Amino acid sequence: MARESTFHPSRAAQPTTDSSGAQVDWQDLSRRLHGALLRPGNPGFEDARKLFNPLHDDHVPAAVVQCESALDVSNAVLVAANRVPLAARSGGHSYPGYSAPHGGLVVDMRRMSAVSVQAEGTVTVGAGATLRDLYSALGQANRCVPAGSCFTVGVAGVTLGGGIGVLQRKFGLTCDHLLTAEIVTADGRRLTASAARTPDLFWGLRGGGGGNFGIVTEFTFSTDPAPALTVFVVGFPAGKVTEVLSAWQPWIASAPRELWANLNIAGGDPPGCRVAGCFVGPSSACGPLLDDLVSRCGVLPARRTLQDRDFFNAMRFFAGRPDRESFVASSRVLSAPASDPAAVTTLLTGRAGLALILDPLGGAVADVDVQQTAFPHRKAFATAQVYATATAASEVETAQSVAEVVAGLAALGIGGGYINYIDPALPEWPESYYGPNLGRLRSIAHDYDPDKVFDFAQGLRRV
Repeated sequence: MARESTFHPSRAAQPTTDSSGAQVDWQDLSRRLHGALLRPGNPGFEDARKLFNPLHDDHVPAAVVQCESALDVSNAVLVAANRVPLAARSGGHSYPGYSAPHGGLVVDMRRMSAVSVQAEGTVTVGAGATLRDLYSALGQANRCVPAGSCFTVGVAGVTLGGGIGVLQRKFGLTCDHLLTAEIVTADGRRLTASAARTPDLFWGLRGGGGGNFGIVTEFTFSTDPAPALTVFVVGFPAGKVTEVLSAWQPWIASAPRELWANLNIAGGDPPGCRVAGCFVGPSSACGPLLDDLVSRCGVLPARRTLQDRDFFNAMRFFAGRPDRESFVASSRVLSAPASDPAAVTTLLTGRAGLALILDPLGGAVADVDVQQTAFPHRKAFATAQVYATATAASEVETAQSVAEVVAGLAALGIGGGYINYIDPALPEWPESYYGPNLGRLRSIAHDYDPDKVFDFAQGLRRV
C-alpha cells in the first residue's frame, strides 16, 4: 500500500534513465501510488496506452499511471515534472492524440470516475468519468447537465473546452454549470478552484482547454430538473444541400431556445444532408417547427423520425457507436450564417467520407458575455466541425482534404475554431481558439505553470 504522503523531488531516490533518455525514478513513483504504474512490456500496458483514434497507436508513452486518487495525480506530476512530457487522459478523444505523449507519462484518470448526485441538486464528477457515466447517474436522479453527445468522451475534456451539446440553447454550455474544480497544479498542490477562491484559474477552466493549467481531478456542477425531450431526424435527398442550408440557417436562428438542431452535410457527388436535433418539450410542440423547416426548404424529406424520450434515452439517441474510430478532424466557427450556401456545397462535392457538421449556438449560450468565461464564441451563430473517416493508408490524403475544406471555409469568411476540436494544422490557432480571451489565458497559464510542466504543441505556454 502506498504511503499517504506528499512527494517532493528533493527527497526522491536516485533516478534511473528510461528508454527515451529522460531521468525518472519509476520505481520510487510506483511505491508511492495506490494505482498501478504500467511500463512497456507490463501486462495491460498496450490497452492502457491506446486512445480512441487508432491513428494514434504509434504514440507510445514511457509509462501510464492509473490514478486512483488526487494524491496519485500529485505524485505523478511531481516525479515527472520537466523530466518527460506529461498529459492527463480521461476519455482519450484528443483529436491530435495529445493525451498520449510519445515517450512521456500518461496520467490516466479513468479509475477516478465516480459520479454522485447530491440531494440539493449538485453533482460531483470524477475526472475520469465519461458522458455515459454522467448521463446515467443524472438520469436516475431525474436531473440534467448540458454536455456533449458521444458517450465515450470524457466529462473533463468537454467541460474544460466549454462544452457544446444538444441542450446548450436552452441550458447553456457545460462550463456554465461548473461550480468548483479540484485541480493538481504544476507544483503538485491540490487546489479547489472556484469563482470565490481562485477567480482567474476558475475563469480559465471554463473554456480555456484541457492540459493548460493543471490536472483536474473532480468537478462539481449545478444541475437542472431533467425535462421531457423530443429527438428527431429529417433526412433530405442528395443534391439538395444548398436549398436546405439556405433554409436551415434563418430557421434555427429564429427558433425558440428549446430547439437545437444541427445540419450534417455529407460529402459526395452530389453531397447530401440531414437535420437532427433535440427539443425541450413534447413532440406535439416540436412537429410544427419541423413542418416549418420543410416548408422553407421546399424539399420533400426522404425520411423523418420524431420521438418523445426521457433525458437519458434522449442523450443515448445521439451517442453514436462506442467502437474506436480512425478519423481526421478540424473546426471553424460561423460568426454569422454562411452568406453563400452554394459555395459551401461546392466545398463538399466529391469528398466522400467527409462531413461538415454545423452545430447552432445562440439562446442561453449567448446570454453569457464573451469575456465572462474563457469560451470566446458566445455571440457566434454556429460551430463547424470538419470530420473525415480515415485509415493509416489514407491518413495523409484525408488530412489534406480536411485542410482544403477548412481553408475553403476561411475563404468564405468563416474563421475561428473550437478548442475541443483541436487541430495542429489550423492556421493562427491561438487566436482562432481563444479570440479576445487569449491574453488573459496566457497570463493565467504562466502564473500556474511557469516552468511549462504541462507543455504540449498547442498549449498556452507556447503562445
